[in-house]
Amino acid sequence: MNEYTFLITVAIAFLITVLLSPILIPFLRRLKFGQSIREEGPKSHQKKSGTPTMGGVMIILSITITTVFVVLRVNNGVLGYEIFLLLLVLIGFGLLGFLDDFIKVVLKRNLGLTSKQKLLGQLVISVIFYIVLLKEDFATTISVPGTEMSLELGWFYPIFIVVMLVGASNAVNLTDGLDGLLAGTAAIAFGAFAILAWYGIPDLTITLFSLAVVGALLGFLVFNAHPAKVFMGDTGSLALGGAIAAIAILLKMEILLVIIGGVFVLETLSVIIQVISFKTRGKRIFLMSPLHHHYELKGWSEWRVVTTFWAVGILFAILGIYIEVLSA
Repeated sequence: MNEYTFLITVAIAFLITVLLSPILIPFLRRLKFGQSIREEGPKSHQKKSGTPTMGGVMIILSITITTVFVVLRVNNGVLGYEIFLLLLVLIGFGLLGFLDDFIKVVLKRNLGLTSKQKLLGQLVISVIFYIVLLKEDFATTISVPGTEMSLELGWFYPIFIVVMLVGASNAVNLTDGLDGLLAGTAAIAFGAFAILAWYGIPDLTITLFSLAVVGALLGFLVFNAHPAKVFMGDTGSLALGGAIAAIAILLKMEILLVIIGGVFVLETLSVIIQVISFKTRGKRIFLMSPLHHHYELKGWSEWRVVTTFWAVGILFAILGIYIEVLSA
């Protein structure tokens, strides 16, 4: 195995997404699968109304096709349970997001699935994920970043896994609010895990899957960067959030996800802080949450917000890799 295989994986996923986009985007537009913009959101976003959404379909297709093709080629026709689990979460959460988007854009219910319906779907997929792990006699420990220590969670481990998958999916979903914001920050985070998966363990299949995600997201950015011609919607964001949590779990780098996915954590914390402050004090901490909207309303251009968050994402990724290297 050499670096050329890794480059080819990224290239295949990138090309599939780029080639699918000119076909899928007009198709979504003809079906009137356009994004509805919340009235309470920034006024500058109203011009985005009608932009095709559900572009996450092409991301999921690209990742799936690339992963299956490359892994089968390099692994003597065997996918293995890790790829099965990663695709289970990617496609499962993606279908849940697709249903949410469909309700929003076709049935004109702007909030999509209710929070209870979405949570139930996420819980079912997460439980199936854990059941497969259980059959593989997967360790119920989590590693402490920067050390050789591990914590035994025992009976609490399945709860931890479910909370992690659901939480990461929703955190990544909150980050999808500006052109190119999530595609860029997610590509950085998945790239960091690709590096750790190969140079740390190494785990070939997880490395290839992570690189397929990076390639697909870079291809999507060609059409999603400002001004966006397509949005990934919940179809893409829920799938990506679940997938990155699944990678962290399989690599036994659960806690490290909080660092590498630092942008997603900050976005989620901004919402939690905003809600708690408003309900307890009647005051808002931020002009608007999630955090990226706060900076928009402070007068930052959309492109400035996005590139700043990308830069922060790179710093978190470097920090995560550095901390993991310390324990090697």
